[in-house]
Amino acid sequence: MQTDLLLMPFGATYPQMRDAAVVAEDAGFDGIWTWDHLRDADYNSGRVPEALVTLTGIAEATSRVMLGTLVLNVANRHPGLLANMAATLQEVSGNRFILGLGAGGGPTLPYAPEQTMLGRPVPPDRVRAAQVAEASQVLRHLWSGERTTFDGEQFQLRAAHGFNRPEVPPPIVVGGWGPRMAGIAGRHADGFNTQAGHPQLTAFAEIARREHAASGRNPDDFLLTVFAGLSEPYVRADGSARAALEQKGVDRLILLTTPPYYLEEIREAGRMLAT
Repeated sequence: MQTDLLLMPFGATYPQMRDAAVVAEDAGFDGIWTWDHLRDADYNSGRVPEALVTLTGIAEATSRVMLGTLVLNVANRHPGLLANMAATLQEVSGNRFILGLGAGGGPTLPYAPEQTMLGRPVPPDRVRAAQVAEASQVLRHLWSGERTTFDGEQFQLRAAHGFNRPEVPPPIVVGGWGPRMAGIAGRHADGFNTQAGHPQLTAFAEIARREHAASGRNPDDFLLTVFAGLSEPYVRADGSARAALEQKGVDRLILLTTPPYYLEEIREAGRMLAT
């Protein structure tokens, strides 16, 4: 099981995120992730670095770690734009990008105002889930390089061709909290992400792998990722928390840390992972 670090962006500066990423790579972490938000929901810091631009900078500052989004809100970018952005980041990073995709927060969550303040609707869960499913399909169509038409309820393509085609398409990981998103991940994506301590983690993994197999793909290739806080139970190489996740088939454990990102804490976590 690989261990990654997620740099929460609320109130952060890009130099802080870049420096933390460089230290994390040197400390032995396997990947760097960040969130996709337009504003700070809690503290009104007026500072939330954009996810893909930030990861592009980090790609230039690092050489080994994977880079991921946990997760990109499909409401923030049309999948045609996202296809080009993701393909570009994949090239800049040398094929180190993992595209985490999600439905965004619902109307009652504190993240909804980052949409409504811009005059954009926040559809119900069913519609936002459908947007994730269709966006995943649109991305694959555009990355294929073939002339393609897609008639979805949310997105459409009309003989689309000639878009940026990545040499190695980024794996798509769908994030979610329930069986519906696990099923979408299995049918249309390459992986699923949820909380490390979710009581239904095993059931979600089974749903996703079953749907992955039903789509004609090898369920053994499906990527299961989970997130938790950066804490000793998850960084001790011999810890029971890590062992339990490995038994459930988790491929990547993503640990969250907040700005200003205490660099010595990251170095110590790396030492614990290595022992």
